[in-house]
Amino acid sequence: MNQPITFEDFNKVDLRIGTIVAVRDFPEARQPAYQLTIDFGKLGTKKTSAQITRLYKKEDLLQKQIVAVVNFPKKQIANIMSECLLLGAVNGKDIILLEPEEKVLNGTVFG
Repeated sequence: MNQPITFEDFNKVDLRIGTIVAVRDFPEARQPAYQLTIDFGKLGTKKTSAQITRLYKKEDLLQKQIVAVVNFPKKQIANIMSECLLLGAVNGKDIILLEPEEKVLNGTVFG
């Protein structure tokens, strides 16, 4: 899991800032999760799911800015197609979302 990558490999990862604009329960997921819709500005909105129900309530996630990978291929998760991957720090079963310290324009490159 800790294999070195090249700087060129890292540069292929498109990390962007987005704002969560919709949060729904996701009972079809194997683990407790939310379905999220995220606004990435000029890149449009993308949907994903996230197993972040232990630390975050739906109402606390609305309008929260996050960091996500936006150039992974789409992935089927239960009954939705995940179009991005939220980034967070993993502490056991808890996931703490990465977020900008100040509000920035949706779609801003993170890096």
